[in-house]
Amino acid sequence: MQVAVVTFDGFNELDSFIASALINRCRKDGLEAFITTPTPVVTSMNGVKVTGQRPMEFVTEADVVLIGSGVKTQDVVANDQLISRLRLDPSRQLIGSQCSGALVLARLGLLKDMPACTDIKSRPFVEACDVTVLDAPFHAEGNIATAGGCLASQYLATWVITRVLGEDAARDVIGYVAPVGENQETVERAIRAVHSGEAALS
Repeated sequence: MQVAVVTFDGFNELDSFIASALINRCRKDGLEAFITTPTPVVTSMNGVKVTGQRPMEFVTEADVVLIGSGVKTQDVVANDQLISRLRLDPSRQLIGSQCSGALVLARLGLLKDMPACTDIKSRPFVEACDVTVLDAPFHAEGNIATAGGCLASQYLATWVITRVLGEDAARDVIGYVAPVGENQETVERAIRAVHSGEAALS
């Protein structure tokens, strides 16, 4: 199972790197994440230059697509040519957004009547898209999930790992990276965030 972590110019390092690093701890089980970029090299909001591992077109073949955030997300959603490269299919893909990435999901018409999570600065822009923003770090309905707040990227990764490999796999990953002495509470917090954020499926 392949995961595209979509990373635009001006990206937030925490959003892209935490999710991809956690998911890549499952490589031995067949789940692997790739930093996916619209240009060969993108520069973070703090000036870190990263070479993409996959081009943007990789999103069409990926099993999971996570849309990262950044300081240029409004430019992204205003760019019709760039948005047209994001050909996503929620019927066969798991699709998630981090913080301002919710704007991209809204622009693609994937949120519809679904409420979303985002960060404080992005909230008014997401609400301007007629999307209800929750005061929560994570929310998912079916194959679409949104996370709000940089460190909520661990919840997005937990959701992906749980959906693909099961809760035990997610517990193993989060437990390993958790602060020493806080392993159990960190694991339970992540699992609880995902469970409470998932809407009941009819």
